[in-house]
Amino acid sequence: SRRMGYQTIPHMLVPSKRLSTGKTPTVRLEDMRVLPYNCVFIEDTHRYMNPELASLQPYPFQKLAELIAGVTPPADKSVIRLSVGEPQHAAPAVVLEAISAQLGSLSSYPSTKGLVELRVAIALWATRRYGLARIKLDPERHVLPACGTREALFSIAQTVIDTQSKKLQGRRPIVIMPNPFYQIYEGAALLAGAEPYFLNTVAEHHYRMDFASVPPEIWQRTQLVYVCSPGNPTGAVTSHADYAELIALAQRYDFVIASDECYSEIYFDDAHPPIGLLQVANDVGIEDYQRCLVFHSLSKRSNLPGLRSGFIAGDGVLMGPYLQYRTYHGCTVSSLAQAASIPAWNDEIHVRENRRMYRAKFEAVLDILAPVLDVQKPDAGFYLWPRTPKDDETFTRELFACEHVLVLPGSYLSRATSAGNPGAGRVRMALVAPLAQCVDAAQRIRHYVESL
Repeated sequence: SRRMGYQTIPHMLVPSKRLSTGKTPTVRLEDMRVLPYNCVFIEDTHRYMNPELASLQPYPFQKLAELIAGVTPPADKSVIRLSVGEPQHAAPAVVLEAISAQLGSLSSYPSTKGLVELRVAIALWATRRYGLARIKLDPERHVLPACGTREALFSIAQTVIDTQSKKLQGRRPIVIMPNPFYQIYEGAALLAGAEPYFLNTVAEHHYRMDFASVPPEIWQRTQLVYVCSPGNPTGAVTSHADYAELIALAQRYDFVIASDECYSEIYFDDAHPPIGLLQVANDVGIEDYQRCLVFHSLSKRSNLPGLRSGFIAGDGVLMGPYLQYRTYHGCTVSSLAQAASIPAWNDEIHVRENRRMYRAKFEAVLDILAPVLDVQKPDAGFYLWPRTPKDDETFTRELFACEHVLVLPGSYLSRATSAGNPGAGRVRMALVAPLAQCVDAAQRIRHYVESL
């Protein structure tokens, strides 16, 4: 018999409880629940499997693979992938040298709490970068290393969500997140037993999360708010005023803010870097960075996605139980990666050069695309988020078929709400390839658009 078969299905009713095998069961309507569109349905599931797994939707790149299946792009044009935000600039030499020098560390188990030297380097970097002069960022109390930001953004929800809280009165806790969004936020919320609440970030509101639009009854159930600044895919930077508003709401309603700042070091004006959550918490005097957590990574900043190294910093009280969770979970950065991360956080020369290369790509690509697409330079980050002249799936499939260029449909990065799907009619373009490839891709996209 089939055990653990997977398939993608549209909306359908399924039993909310496992049915006994053998005789054909009688199922009442009240025992049924609606699965979301294109969720992953697990057939013949073992009775001990987490039922929330059925709520997870296919990852955007799985949907993209299905979209272009069967398409034969022109063989005389090499593929250019703007669909995945994987940095392709060279890794900094100072880090590669440190890796070579630390190969012997592979014979020892690493510490979950991390090397003292690494936590000190992170605390000093964050203090310099965000001007944390008022409230000290203590490397012993406020900083933990992470295997990039993805696992930390997921695991923090498993740590802070309390489905048994009395104030919920039997309802599910809520996790607020931007829409469109990094899909880990939704998966983390669902698997923690929470309900995602989407705040559409649209051009008419400068891609901001409109916290004032959230009803008080939603705030009362909220236990976690994900923020992404600079935003993926919009590139919008959360303002000081918006962060301050959110911090005040967190103190009032007692929830945790998880600020995903992995794109913070890719911006265009060296004199005006994006601000961060801890910066604002410091400015408004939030002692111990209470209810405030930031998530940073070397993947984008230092072109080290394969190193899997980042950090979490903030709330000194929360960090204790979170460290204990991570110890059980096994979220430990290798000793080699920890040691190699120290010079990466200490060096800004390679980061400035990285920004210079991204600036050059944005200037060249926008010169080509702006005359034919509704597209603007973002506040920060390495994505373009243009409107498409036809629906985003058709645009993506036809562009690949005609020009061998891959982009990501915006509707794959967002969810439909009562106000619509904010990603529909847009695509995400990651300018991560070398300059010449980005220019080539832009020229092919323009050729396709002009042919419509």
